[in-house]
Amino acid sequence: MGNVLGPGAPRAPRRGEPLGSPGSFDELHRQCKEVFPQQMEGVKLVVTKTLSSHFQVTHTIHMSTLGPSSYRFNATFVGDRQLSPTEAFPTLVGDMDSAGSLNAQVLQLMAERIRTKAVFQTHQAKFVTWQFDGEYRGDDCTATLTLGNPDLLGGSVILVAHFLQSITPRLVLGGEMVYHRRPGEEGAILTLAGKYTAQKWVATLNVGYGGAHASYYHRANEQVQVGVELEANTRLQETTFAFGYQLNLPQANVVFRGLLDSNWSVGGVLEKKLPPLPVTLALGAFLNHWKNRFHCGFSVIVG
Repeated sequence: MGNVLGPGAPRAPRRGEPLGSPGSFDELHRQCKEVFPQQMEGVKLVVTKTLSSHFQVTHTIHMSTLGPSSYRFNATFVGDRQLSPTEAFPTLVGDMDSAGSLNAQVLQLMAERIRTKAVFQTHQAKFVTWQFDGEYRGDDCTATLTLGNPDLLGGSVILVAHFLQSITPRLVLGGEMVYHRRPGEEGAILTLAGKYTAQKWVATLNVGYGGAHASYYHRANEQVQVGVELEANTRLQETTFAFGYQLNLPQANVVFRGLLDSNWSVGGVLEKKLPPLPVTLALGAFLNHWKNRFHCGFSVIVG
């Protein structure tokens, strides 16, 4: 049969989902990790004050039973150029504790697709880390280059390169190359990564010379989320497994996160908001059966 439409007839448009941005390499396992509770110990008071639409400060007082108590002061400045609800440039973040240690970050948008970040860390007036990042975000790919602790005189440097590519609307593939050099030692480690995102679950896998890291996140419904992590370290010859879950009760303003891992540890954190007051209460308890250790924590977050 001949061409019914004729050689000059227009073809039907090709249907398919557009390829989205794969995001950052460091956030591949983010959805799974957010299900797990953060370790809590002692009593903590966090007070956040918004001074203007650009400036915010946070005071944190931590009274610990395992170590010395501490105070931290955090200041954040956010610029006018906002790309999304969670991204605005330039952004300056400074965090200092009562011991004089400083952690500072500067994020700037050099071009529409190029982001830069500088990180400085000190410990009691001594520089510990200085790091410079450059990231290119395309429509369907992300490339990042990180330079850490460069010492031109000593000949030591850490160079990290990340690349992610969206293969399909659901599949992302990429890799990480870590190169380190210091006097008498030089080496590189390659890690391959893949992430598959379905409607209700996300599976991620990192495999390299140093081991493997796999995670699975599943959203059962609006109230229940679960996550599973498996990490294998070839250098330490050990494998760990962890299971976490999150329960959301919007009507009661309650969020509960719990965990169970292969080190015989169980734990949970209960967060309760107290509207109309801008106050959140959190209570956490963690027990390690193998080491016979138990610790709990209580925090009050204002703002």
